[in-house]
Amino acid sequence: MRIALTGATGHVGANLVRRLVELGHDVRALVHEDRRALEGVAVQAVPGDLLDVDSLVKAFSGADQVFHAAVRISIASGDEKLVHDTNVIGTRNVVEACVRAGVKRLIHFSSIHALSSTPVDQLIDESRPLASGSGLLPYDRSKSEAEQQVQAGVAKGLDAVILIPTGVLGPHDYRPSAMGQVLLDLALGRLPGLVDGAFNWVDVRDVIEGAIRASERCAAGERVLLSGHRKSLREIAVAVEHETGRKAPWFVSPMWLARASAPLVTAFARMTGKPPRVTTESLHALRNHKLISHDKATRLLDYHPRPFEETIAASIAWFKSAGAIG
Repeated sequence: MRIALTGATGHVGANLVRRLVELGHDVRALVHEDRRALEGVAVQAVPGDLLDVDSLVKAFSGADQVFHAAVRISIASGDEKLVHDTNVIGTRNVVEACVRAGVKRLIHFSSIHALSSTPVDQLIDESRPLASGSGLLPYDRSKSEAEQQVQAGVAKGLDAVILIPTGVLGPHDYRPSAMGQVLLDLALGRLPGLVDGAFNWVDVRDVIEGAIRASERCAAGERVLLSGHRKSLREIAVAVEHETGRKAPWFVSPMWLARASAPLVTAFARMTGKPPRVTTESLHALRNHKLISHDKATRLLDYHPRPFEETIAASIAWFKSAGAIG
C-alpha cells in the first residue's frame, strides 16, 4: 500500500514509519530539516509544509492512506500561535489536501488532551465530549479544534479514523519528547525532586499497532482511545532506577506546592533560556484524566497495552543505544 505520513521525525512518527516499512508498505514521509529519525529507513522523504496546502496535495498524490502524526506539543505558555497554526490550521490543510489528492483514508492522531477533563473522577471513553470553554490550555484547545477539523471532513464525505492516545513513552524518541527528557534526567540524576502527580502512559509501539489495525478495521468516522497505565512520577522514577541503578529522587512535592511555585519556575527558566521543568500546563495534566478506558480498542483492534515496566526498559535501552545515557 502507498502511505504518506506527516510528523515522521517525531516520536510517534519515527516508530510508525519503521513499522510501516517493516510491513512492506511504500512509505512517503514529509520532512523538514531534522532527518535523524529516518536514517537507515527505506522511506521516500519529500518536502512538505502543513501551512502550505499545495505542498501537501503534491506529497499526498497517489497515496492510498495518510497518517497525520505531525503535532506541536507544548507544556509552556508563549507558544500559543505556533501550537494553533501547527495543530489546527495544519490539520485543516491536511484534510483539504486528502480530499484534493483523492486519498482513500486519513488516520488522524488526536490526543487525550482533546477531550474534556471533567468530571475528573468519571471514566473517560469515546463518548466523552471534546474539550471546550474559555479556560482551556492552548494545547488542549488546539487538539480539540484539530479533531473538529477532521470530523468536519468526515461530515463532507472524507474517510477518516481518529485515534486518541494518552501520554506516549518508548523507543526512537530522537528529539526527545518532554517526557522522554524526564526519563533522561532521571537516568542521569538531573532531577532534584518530583511532583505528586500521575498520568496515563502508553507504549508508542502499542499506539502504532493500534493505529495500523484501526486503519484496516475501523469504519469511517470511528474514534478510538489508545490508553495504557496510570502511573505516578514516583513510580516512573523507581522504574528508571531499576533499569539504570540511579537512585530515584527522594523528595516528592505536594501538588499544591508545585502549583504555587510553577509561575516562579517558569519565570526563572525564561531568564536562563532553558525550558521549565514544571509549568502550570504540565501540572494540569498530572491531576486530570484519571480514569481512561481502552475497551473499544480491545474489542475492535485486539489492543492490549504491554506492561509499563517493559516500556520504561525499552525507553532506557534505546537512549543508551543512542548514546544519550552512558
